[in-house]
Amino acid sequence: MTPVGIKRDFTGEPEPLAAPELPDLGDEDAAEPALAEAEWRQSPVAVAQHGERLDRALALLVPEFSRSYLQQLIEAGAVQLGGREQRKTSTKVKVGDVLRIELRPTPQSQAFSPEPMALEVVHEDAHLMVINKPAGLVVHPAPGHWSGTLLNGLLAHHEGARMLPRAGIVHRLDKDTTGLMVVAKTRAVMDALVALIAAREVRREYIALAHKPWQLGPTVRVEQAIGRDPRQRVRMAVVDLAHQMGKPALTDFRVLDSQPQACLVHCKLHTGRTHQIRVHLLHLGHPLLADELYGGKPLAGLERQALHAWRLSLTHPVTGQALSWRAPLPPELRLALSSLGLNGGAELELNS
Repeated sequence: MTPVGIKRDFTGEPEPLAAPELPDLGDEDAAEPALAEAEWRQSPVAVAQHGERLDRALALLVPEFSRSYLQQLIEAGAVQLGGREQRKTSTKVKVGDVLRIELRPTPQSQAFSPEPMALEVVHEDAHLMVINKPAGLVVHPAPGHWSGTLLNGLLAHHEGARMLPRAGIVHRLDKDTTGLMVVAKTRAVMDALVALIAAREVRREYIALAHKPWQLGPTVRVEQAIGRDPRQRVRMAVVDLAHQMGKPALTDFRVLDSQPQACLVHCKLHTGRTHQIRVHLLHLGHPLLADELYGGKPLAGLERQALHAWRLSLTHPVTGQALSWRAPLPPELRLALSSLGLNGGAELELNS
């Protein structure tokens, strides 16, 4: 194995993204009280509120709603101060001004709602389910994707999901990454899965299609911390923890095949950082095909990042049974392999 930034005595199983890495669904991200239709409320600004920010003053007027929701209403033009529309949350209020707000549904306030959708369920029992996620499906509601997410589909799939944080989601895949995800169906199993992940007892393996011929050793271990890219905040990057914020990250890579234009790589995660495989492959000089964010270009008909969560293995938290599932490469990846003359099928079968 060729070490790249390695602690040589490190041994351990791949670690999917544990619950603390996911968005914290606290009060500001929780579903708001239901609004059947718009409702107006108004009140004069009291002496004690003089000089307060507009969003804070509103929080006293309608305490049953989160500040996050109220900030959305301000930005949407649903708030008036002294008879004038206000769209800045930081606006200062003055004693005697009449504060008026139209309480109405916003995309974020409706994000945690059930939406029936066709889910490819690989395994399901009373305790957990395994899903083969397609490209384009966002896992969790976020700005720009307040509906149509996996979370919405899970809320419609089974009644117990609404009683669980994140509808039972314990790890996630990027929007355009395909493949296997495990989801809890009870709180006890959700806690158990999080513990298994933290103990590195859940194994996830990925298949990646990357640019350029592989010229490193047959196996490479990358141990490089990952943090926010200071030059482009929407990206993550390898960072020096002595000088930048970030978290340790460890990935093992094994080349399956290589041709002049691209290489096929097996990836094992030991940590679960945002965009970890994408960032570490870029660090090695092999960005994923069609991964525009990290310098990958469309090739062989691919228009989305060439990354697939291929195998998932764990011990069932309730039955104790050792379980393993595989998700075949999606058709677009198989076509790309054929077009580029890459063949990893035999290797994948041998190690299944």
